[in-house]
Amino acid sequence: MKKLIILLIVLSISFSLTAAAPQNGGTLIVGLDDDPPMLDPHMSTTRVDRQVFMSLYDSLLKLDPELNIKPGLAEDWEISEDGTKYIFYLRDNVVFHDGTDFDAEAVKFNFERMLDPELGSPRKSDLDLIEEIEVVDEYTISLKLSKAYVPFLSTLTDRAGMMISPAALEKYGENFPSHPVGTGPFKFVEREMQDRIVLEKNENYWQEGLPYLDKVIYKPFTDGNVRLVNLTSGELDLIDEVPPKDIEKLAEDDSIKVSTVSGLGFQGIWINKAVEPFSSDALTQALNYSINRDAIVNVVFGEAAFPAHSPFPPGTSVHDESREVVQVNTEKAKELLKEAGKADGYEFNMLVSPEPTAKQTAQLIQSMASQVRIKVNIELLEFGTLIDRLMATNYQAVLVGWSGRVDPDGNTYRFFHSEGSMNQSNYSNPEVDKLLDAARIESDPAKRKELYGKVVEYLDKELPYIFVYHPKELKAHKNRVNGFTPYPDGLMRLHEVWVD
Repeated sequence: MKKLIILLIVLSISFSLTAAAPQNGGTLIVGLDDDPPMLDPHMSTTRVDRQVFMSLYDSLLKLDPELNIKPGLAEDWEISEDGTKYIFYLRDNVVFHDGTDFDAEAVKFNFERMLDPELGSPRKSDLDLIEEIEVVDEYTISLKLSKAYVPFLSTLTDRAGMMISPAALEKYGENFPSHPVGTGPFKFVEREMQDRIVLEKNENYWQEGLPYLDKVIYKPFTDGNVRLVNLTSGELDLIDEVPPKDIEKLAEDDSIKVSTVSGLGFQGIWINKAVEPFSSDALTQALNYSINRDAIVNVVFGEAAFPAHSPFPPGTSVHDESREVVQVNTEKAKELLKEAGKADGYEFNMLVSPEPTAKQTAQLIQSMASQVRIKVNIELLEFGTLIDRLMATNYQAVLVGWSGRVDPDGNTYRFFHSEGSMNQSNYSNPEVDKLLDAARIESDPAKRKELYGKVVEYLDKELPYIFVYHPKELKAHKNRVNGFTPYPDGLMRLHEVWVD
């Protein structure tokens, strides 16, 4: 009996060691929902870019799966008592992919680049409270803010904290996005637009023993069905944006694992408040009351989404459980049309990505709006072109969302503050500006929630954005893929992933 117990223990230990030991080498092929438009983190505005950034670039700070802030390129930091001075102590064993050193001068260069008004970086509003940048020594940098800014650390876990090589930017200039250079676990090899992005292992990565993979290849598939077929056939190892209708089918496939976590983002309709018909709040509200959010979620997404009433999904710090989702009300919509002098309705163009769930959502909105004599003309555009039109405010309405941020400031300020770097709805309300400014310096969680609640009340009335649903984060991968951990932000970290 004693020998049997010893044998079982040995077998158990042997199995555990075998199961847990990562293997070096191999290639991971990742299916993305679109072709990343911009591989410069300081100029990027799309979530799909960030999927690749997680492999190419490191940020000063990073998140763990529970969204706690952890050391990144900065291994430690100090914050002054008044919350206006930050000192970051940088790692001294980091080099960029081009062999140049990562140090405090490089960090200073990156911040100054993002803050340069001539560049027009979407990151500027994340960092515009910085009024002084001081290189204390080779691996210490001090930042002085004009006032306290509670979300600052969380901001540095994302694109505003991602460091690019100053030498590479000087070498490539405007062509830097075609030759991206960071400090991440993988380095850029080549890109074929609309076909693939190839990265290879960074042999000089600062995290000893990582990454495990030799190569990562990202391939875009705007059609979720095609993406899924390529996963089940083995052409892909891991996919982003699993088609909601296929979750049950995938769960029955023993060769595939599916992960589902609540997300941080929102989806809906950007409204250009500077053009007709949406310069009228009443006409915008008429469209809002025609949309049946519950039906859209049930038909298109099932258990993979929640109906939305604000920028803040369930489970996030300022989500208000007491608020109710706007219910469809065709009579109210018709009354508003009549009051605005458009009793016979109106029509507008809505830009939509050709991705199947986006098209299906747009078609449902089109049908619902027609019930109150609002004609929605759907204009299908390749995703990068759609984003270009949005950023140029060359649109009436755009069906597109936001992947979300850990701090509620990241889901609001850049979009709804008059000076927000991504205020593509041309929305301006001095009271909303005051509330968003106040929330940035308020450290009491209850008071912050109250401030954001008041912001949502204004957004409800003026509708620079019509919130439709909050997607959950869905990923699927073959069983040969090990070490993959899903995050609520939906971004795929691959540095600890290995393949059998």
